[in-house]
Amino acid sequence: MGQTRHCKQKTAMSWPCVGEAGRTGDWRTLRPVVDPEKCVAARKGKIVCMQCWMFCPDNVISRTAPPEIDMEYCKGCGVCVQVCPSQAIEMRPEHAEDVAASTKEEASCDR
Repeated sequence: MGQTRHCKQKTAMSWPCVGEAGRTGDWRTLRPVVDPEKCVAARKGKIVCMQCWMFCPDNVISRTAPPEIDMEYCKGCGVCVQVCPSQAIEMRPEHAEDVAASTKEEASCDR
């Protein structure tokens, strides 16, 4: 079996790194946010569950308690949200403060 491109792995694996498009998190519109109150690993203080880590296609979730997400490379695909059994991860707008400000301006009666 041959080697994969720039590493010594025998199988294809995903590792976060600067790619041809640069830091791949730059084009994300939604970001995953972990709620430590719901996260099994965070509540127990040890590495358990880890479905988010296992299924992340970009390998940007740490295998720690609580899990941390590398936002420089997270594309915001939402796979972690779908596989989390405790619903501890939710997708939020990338620039929530910008969205809130624009919504306030649109709802304003000062015209």
